[in-house]
Amino acid sequence: MLHELRVENLLLIERAELRLTAGLNVLTGETGAGKTVLAHALDLLLGGKARSGIVRPGATEAYVEGVFDLPEGLRERLGERVPEDAEDLVLARRVTAEGRTRAYVGGRAANVAELQEIAADLISFYGQHEHRRLTLATAQLDLLDAACGPEHLERRAAFAAAHARTRTLEQRLEELRDRAGARERELDLLEFELAEIEAAAPDAAEEAELVARRERLRHVEALRTAAHAAADALAPEDGDGVVSLLGGATAGLDVVREVDGDLDALAERTRTLGYEADDLAAELRRYVDGLDADPQALEAADERLTVLDRLKRKHGGTIEAVLEHADGCRERRDELQGAEVALEETAAALQDARADLQERAAQLHRTRVEQAPVFAEAVRERLTALAMEAARFEVDVAVREPTTTGADAVEFRIAANPGVPAGPLRDIASGGELSRVMLAIMGVANDGSGATLVFDEVDAGIGGVTARAVGEQLRALGAGRQVVCITHLPQIASLAARHFSIEKDVTVEPAVTTVRLLEQRELVGELVRMLGAESDDVAARRHAKELLKAA
Repeated sequence: MLHELRVENLLLIERAELRLTAGLNVLTGETGAGKTVLAHALDLLLGGKARSGIVRPGATEAYVEGVFDLPEGLRERLGERVPEDAEDLVLARRVTAEGRTRAYVGGRAANVAELQEIAADLISFYGQHEHRRLTLATAQLDLLDAACGPEHLERRAAFAAAHARTRTLEQRLEELRDRAGARERELDLLEFELAEIEAAAPDAAEEAELVARRERLRHVEALRTAAHAAADALAPEDGDGVVSLLGGATAGLDVVREVDGDLDALAERTRTLGYEADDLAAELRRYVDGLDADPQALEAADERLTVLDRLKRKHGGTIEAVLEHADGCRERRDELQGAEVALEETAAALQDARADLQERAAQLHRTRVEQAPVFAEAVRERLTALAMEAARFEVDVAVREPTTTGADAVEFRIAANPGVPAGPLRDIASGGELSRVMLAIMGVANDGSGATLVFDEVDAGIGGVTARAVGEQLRALGAGRQVVCITHLPQIASLAARHFSIEKDVTVEPAVTTVRLLEQRELVGELVRMLGAESDDVAARRHAKELLKAA
């Protein structure tokens, strides 16, 4: 419940404080007195956009504050933002003359989005725009769903989540399919490169050996000549060579063996050189004998090195780089092949998600189809109480493509007069009829939240007995919650539990609008004014008293 509403420097209102009660609260006043200013004040508390020029001339800022009961569920959501022992919650909004706004929740700064979210649990505003919103298919679906009960609303929320999952899977599958062609081309290239590398089986040690073998084969004659000459120099077949000369030197030193230890050591080194030279000459001759001048061996080495060089040019310049590229190809191939698996898995998941979505949609549809005639009959009963006894009200539920709310399109249809076929509410209902239909529907689709209901222009286009019926309906709505109604009809005002008068003083500049709670003795006078009569009009005063007595 909204206990208090404080307004400062908002358009014509310099300062106003309304202490509201449970049940029906009405605000009345002359046209132009500023009734809509209070509607705008409540809209600001709901997080609505601040219009330009709403700050009272001469003031630096406007201020709106509402003191509400704190529902237990909201207390849990707010957590540490409100004291544990708090019984009330204060929402506030400041608007500077420059148009900047600040929002407050429980005395702490908040952003407008937070204010909107919290205020939505505390107050529901219904103005002319909201009346027209009733003609929208989405609003009609929401109203029918609200009448279907909390379990249905939970299923609808679950459907929305399932619908979001399905859309995500559809987008994912589309992306995977779009990439499928490019993936296949990349896989073909990877497979070709891997096959080429694996067929060549490159090895760095083999390459080094091949290079050495090719150089040896290319210079085999020069190698043979050099090795043969060196062998002949060391140990020629005819004549003296290094081996024989070292042998003679060793023999000469052996003559004085054991005379001087130093010389004996040098003699031993000379003997060792002789042995080494003889062994080296034998090695050189074996090297010459082992040289292979086979042209086919050179050609084979050249061909193998050409294959390896081609791979190196394509993949990094070294055998190590080629092998690293092959590893990268294998990883990428596995990744792309995994993408193929992902495509298959996503397609299967999407099929399951669509089946689940279809089943959920069917559940929602069954409930809506079952509830539609019940809802329509309840609305018809309330329309009868609102002086629309001949009206027929129907609820059509048609299947459509799934959206976040299900696979149903709901349309309210009405025939305000007998003998006339029912047509869409948006095309048939007049302004006054639309207001009454809204009241009837709200009475049926009561969400049970206990939020304060605020009505502005609910009495547009009606009067007489119809106005009284609308007032009775508003009072009935206020039996279990708080209702605030801005009205110009005495039939509605006479039913109020608390009546506020909005008055404008034009004798000062700028003009000032004040709001005050009417005492019991002042009610007749205000109703007489609303009846359009002079304050001393006996008949009007009698009528006003009758209205109050009938209430």
